[in-house]
Amino acid sequence: MAGVLGLDTSNYTTSAAWFDGTGGDNTGKLLEVPQGALGLRQSEALFQHVKRLPAILEDLKAAGLPLVLTAIGASTRPREVEGSYMPCFLAGTSQAQCLARTLGVPFFAFSHQQGHLAAAAWSAGRLDLLEGPFLAWHLSGGTTELLRAEPEQDGVAMTAEILGGTSDISAGQLIDRTGVLLGLQFPAGKALDALSAQAEKVKPFPVKVENCTFSLSGMENKVKQMTEKGEAPEAVARFALETVARAVVKATRQALERFPGLPVLCSGGVASNSLLRQVMEQECGAIFAQPRFSTDNAMGTAILTWRALERERAQ
Repeated sequence: MAGVLGLDTSNYTTSAAWFDGTGGDNTGKLLEVPQGALGLRQSEALFQHVKRLPAILEDLKAAGLPLVLTAIGASTRPREVEGSYMPCFLAGTSQAQCLARTLGVPFFAFSHQQGHLAAAAWSAGRLDLLEGPFLAWHLSGGTTELLRAEPEQDGVAMTAEILGGTSDISAGQLIDRTGVLLGLQFPAGKALDALSAQAEKVKPFPVKVENCTFSLSGMENKVKQMTEKGEAPEAVARFALETVARAVVKATRQALERFPGLPVLCSGGVASNSLLRQVMEQECGAIFAQPRFSTDNAMGTAILTWRALERERAQ
């Protein structure tokens, strides 16, 4: 059995995935963040990735990694824009390049954001989205961007124009900071989602959205005030998530007024939130990745690596 390998070493997850043109699998593990901390220094993240990659590849091999690898790919930068850089991606990039040269197979580089979009489309059964323009949310720990994506000239990956998103802190940062305030482990998305389900529906913070763009810093201050007043943790969690969901819906509707009829794809760790998913599916007809392929993963990188190899073979 032949296939390709993709590696992604993002800010908080070490991931490896394989793809053979139709199916594949991903193995990943969150980096260790001290209790009460709001993240890791890049040097610490890079160190943890380097230590973990061998074990991650062993786990992927046990899960069905193809015996013959025909190409290796990696997420080498956060976004597909000039100057986009983050040291933690060097771990996966260097490992992938070494493997490719050792095996004598091609190496392909993509951005973390491109990988997110490809993984989301594939896991939703809509890989066809990559063939034409679509709207996309990249909602993760450090990114809240509403994009208009379309195929690059070579037809392999996507290029993206930023239409909007947050003007200050990201939705993921708000969620993680709210979770840490409530005593949850960072990253706090999954735990905050579960906690919010215990609360009744609440009135969200009235976030102003203009030109698909909004600010969440005022919301962070409101969450701090609620916590200091001793309001129930589940109510605070629900308030934060309801607010994020309503802001994302408003921005999406504004984008659809500019680009009517385009499908809306949601990717990134925040997109695995059950409340956001429910609201966006009902009100905007949004397409979501399967939860395990919403969070950081290497599946999209592996898929794009396969597409790049197929294009190279066809030339």
